[in-house]
Amino acid sequence: MSGLRTLLFTGPGGAGTTTMAAAAAVRSARGGARTLLLSRQEPRIAGLDAVAGLAVRTVDPQRALETLWRDRADDVAAVLPQVTLPPASSVVPLPGTGELALVAELGRADADVVVVDAGPLERVIALLGLPETLRWWLEQGLPPRLRALGAVRTAAVRAGAVRRGPVDTVLAVVPAVEELLGRMTLGDPAFTTVSVVTTAQRDAVAAVRAAATAFGLYGQHAASVLVRLLPTDGAGDWWARRSAEQNAVLPQLAEIAEVVRIAELAAAPAGVEDLAEVLPGGELPARERPAAPAPERLDGGWRLVLPLPFAERRAVDLTRWSDDLVVTAAGVRRSLRLDALLRRCQVTGGRLVDAGTAAARLEVTFVPDRELWPADLLPAEEGAS
Repeated sequence: MSGLRTLLFTGPGGAGTTTMAAAAAVRSARGGARTLLLSRQEPRIAGLDAVAGLAVRTVDPQRALETLWRDRADDVAAVLPQVTLPPASSVVPLPGTGELALVAELGRADADVVVVDAGPLERVIALLGLPETLRWWLEQGLPPRLRALGAVRTAAVRAGAVRRGPVDTVLAVVPAVEELLGRMTLGDPAFTTVSVVTTAQRDAVAAVRAAATAFGLYGQHAASVLVRLLPTDGAGDWWARRSAEQNAVLPQLAEIAEVVRIAELAAAPAGVEDLAEVLPGGELPARERPAAPAPERLDGGWRLVLPLPFAERRAVDLTRWSDDLVVTAAGVRRSLRLDALLRRCQVTGGRLVDAGTAAARLEVTFVPDRELWPADLLPAEEGAS
């Protein structure tokens, strides 16, 4: 799984992410890589299933939930005989089922490259945060101590020493969920590349900037912005105004990521060969992998820097809870587990530097907590300041 490369295509909507994802998948397969195209909707391009080395799979949340229900309904019924469970055909999906189904497909992908038509920006943001969010809820509901006790109970159930109960059904699912999450690389730019597909219009810039902030919060970034452009040789007032808007917007999009110019086609691609006109030749840009946030030494303490491109001060919130640093930005919240050093420190402040720019970053400062710091180290630490 470590060698799997994932390409996520997303955008504000209506810009052709499905077509771009299909074009990238075909190029990958024809380049010799075993490629899987995952989409939330059936790609309307004839001949995709005939491309050598390319598998196409549509992620259907309803079908995925029905399959899961069939697999687990007997276990639930066995421990809750007084409850009448609905059949799989009557189960209504919960919000987020689509992201869960997509994560499950990514977890069992057998390919060199997985190209994901991830849908609108808000969905890909939810997808990027889902693995870490599931881990957080697992830790809240089943902290390490309870998991250890659960392992003992599971062994006792298998040995027949304890009768199986509702809690055992939950405990049986946890290892499978942890194994799936362990295979996820969505938050690692070394394995997962995000490309944003958009039109060159002013309202798209604000949406892509907000998404860039959320990407940064999860340790990701947009590696490229694929911009669909109208020809500039048209005539008339309408064409002149659209060309002026395009020219004004392109530099703003270039601040977010490297711009790949995509010529607007007269008609949507009908077949595989038409996809050759969609993407220009060569590989899509891939920005360097940013260094993971790590504490920097300061006089008398440390500083942790979290990149939050284009974040605005009014939209950033910071708090400390237990061993986690909880950051909210652009309407998205992440609970970031502190390393062993910073867990023994107190937060003394946080400030957003270069707010509203591509270089925006949250700087959080720490000092040793006298109640947690080893007594023999505190004098040396204070002397160093």
